[in-house]
Order: sequence, then C-alpha cells, then structure tokens
Amino acid sequence: MKILVINCGSSSLKYQLIDSESEKVLAKGLCERIGIDGRLTHTPSGKDSVVLNDPLPDHEKAVSLVIEQLTDSENGVIASLDEIGAVGHRIVHGGERFASSCIITDEVIEAISECSDLAPLHNPANLIGINACRRFMPEVPMVAVFDTAFHQTMPDYAYLYGIPYEYYENYKLRKYGFHGTSHSFVSKRCAEIMGKPYKDLNIIVCHLGNGSSITAVKNGESVDTSMGLTPLDGFLMGTRSGSVDPTIISYIAKKEDKTIDEVMDILNKKSGVLGISGVSSDFRDLQKGMEEGNERCKKAIEMFAYRVAGYIGSYVVAMGGADAICFTAGIGENTSIVRELVLDRLKALGVTWDSEANKKRGEEVKLSKDDSKIDVYIIPTNEELAIARETVALVK
Repeated sequence: MKILVINCGSSSLKYQLIDSESEKVLAKGLCERIGIDGRLTHTPSGKDSVVLNDPLPDHEKAVSLVIEQLTDSENGVIASLDEIGAVGHRIVHGGERFASSCIITDEVIEAISECSDLAPLHNPANLIGINACRRFMPEVPMVAVFDTAFHQTMPDYAYLYGIPYEYYENYKLRKYGFHGTSHSFVSKRCAEIMGKPYKDLNIIVCHLGNGSSITAVKNGESVDTSMGLTPLDGFLMGTRSGSVDPTIISYIAKKEDKTIDEVMDILNKKSGVLGISGVSSDFRDLQKGMEEGNERCKKAIEMFAYRVAGYIGSYVVAMGGADAICFTAGIGENTSIVRELVLDRLKALGVTWDSEANKKRGEEVKLSKDDSKIDVYIIPTNEELAIARETVALVK
C-alpha cells in the first residue's frame, strides 16, 4: 500500500509518498510560501529535485500541484491517484479528545477545529490540508496522527499546573506535550537496538531542533515531557524562550509599553538562542560564532545544553532510573558540541561516552561506553514513517 503523508503548516506543506511494504520513500517534497507567491520542491526517489515557482494562493492549490507532480509522466512516481491507499495527516493538537490516531470523519474534523484555540497557528492549517485532500481524493481513507496523543498517558500530577483547578475543568489548561510521533518512534527504535522489550525500559528521548522537547518514556508510555499547553514551554529553543517567570510578561509589557500579545510574540519568535546570541537561531551559526570568540554565541549554546541536562536528570528521578538516553532531530543528530556539553554534565549519573563516536552525524550510533550506567544513542527520527505506520495500522 502506498501512503501519502501530509504535514501542513500555516504557509507550507511537506509531503512524502511511502511504500508501506518496503517503507521506501517514493517521493517527497515541500510547498513553501503558500499565500505569498509559491514554490514547490519535488524529489522523486533516485532523481534530481524539481523546483517549480508556481503561484500557491492557498493549500488547496498546493495539494493540487503535489498531486500533479506525483502523477506527472516525467517527474511522477505513480500512474494515478488510485495507487494511493490512504493519506496520513499530522495534526499538532488533539487536546484531551484524542489519545491515539484515528480515521478522519466529519466528527473528528469538528473536534480538531475545537482544539484550534490551543494551537491557533497549526490546527487550522492542518484542517485546510485535510479538506483539500478530501476534495481531491474523496474515496481515499484519511488518518489523523496527533503530536499530543503519545503524551496522553501522563499522570495528572505531571500534567496539571499549579493554578486554580477550575481553569483545568473549564478550559482544559494543562500540559499536553508535542513531538509525540517522534518521541514514540525513537523510543521504540531504541528498544529494538537494545534488543529488549519496549515495555521493560525507561528511555529519555531528547528531540532537539529549532523546536525542542524531552520526554520520559517509562515502560512504553510517556510519563512526562518538557513542552506544555503550547510548544513555548520547556527549555530555550531556536526562537522560543522556554519556561520563564510569568511575571516577565507583565514586566516587559509595562517597561516597553507593549501588549501581552506583543510580548508573547517576543517569547515565541525573538527569544531562545536567537535572543541570547543576537546572531542566529541556527546552531551551525552559533558554533561558528563561538569558534570565532563570540561570547554570546557560546553562552547560548551553554544555556541550551545546561537545560537539556537538567531535564534529563529530573526525568531519571521521575522514572526511578533510566536505561537509555536518545538524541534525535536536527540538533540532537548533528551538533556534537551540544551532545558533548550535555554528556559532560551527566557524569554524575554514571554516564561515560566515546568522544570519537560523538563526532558522527545523522546516523544511528551508540555514544556510551560499555561501563556506562545508562546507554546513550543518536537515533535519527522519522516522523513521516511513523505517521505512515499509524495510518496503515488503521486502514488495513
């Protein structure tokens, strides 16, 4: 069965067409600048990428262009849409309504829409992608795979905030967590690598990218995670501040004569390592700056690593021990200096690691030595494959 995986952002659409039997990517691509001008980069397996600068006024046009390329006589990989067995959609926020992936129905669409106030930048775009695909492929089953679903196993003492309980009862204000598809995929792959039952392991997954989160996976279930009601919570990221004293919001608003929305925009888009360094949200730029003697770039990297190590330590305590720590996503897989700084702080937990292995990038590698109290790995994430697997399991 061929599965089309769709991931819609507010002005973008990423996709992969995956053969579920071989799990081979037949084609992948990215539609950018939707609603502005439009560009599609389409990459068929084994061929060069094709770049099309076509107007993309909306996501429906983007989906149309993707379908054209997938079925194109020269750049396509399928003869017609009849070859697509199902479509898997990434949905950012499922609130408390969804603890697992599900077949998309009108009722599911309505429930996703009701969660939009919890993810105003993401869920509406996800819905646009769903509706566009349903128009072009009305007979093809669609599946919703939620970023938040994996974390619905958290106990209430981990997900509740220390605010009046009626705010949870009335508005469902609580920690939800994100990157669940990645955390699930990587933790399961870790168990496979270790050759041990998934349900018998305590695994800490560090999904470190422009958006970052860390999850404690105990006996196959998420028991705590760093992101909260929104992806702003946790530790500092590319442009996000992570957790800060809430008083900072009103303090900046008064001092700078800004609205709360303006301050929230600062915390989401102008903070994190970008705000600390004043240079970039990209760790490649930060590392270059640090090597050139830029102290603020060095400070940003050190702050990031310090907070990652802190979450790891707290999750070892939360689970009563850890069998493995996994680094994944763009920074986790590729930025050795971050891993080095984190691992140096984990010596107190009995972690020993191989500096030569830590030089590897973007591949499965065991970083820990044989005498390490906790195994440490680099495990590349594959959220699209995870979505495809979830989709197949529901439609077969």
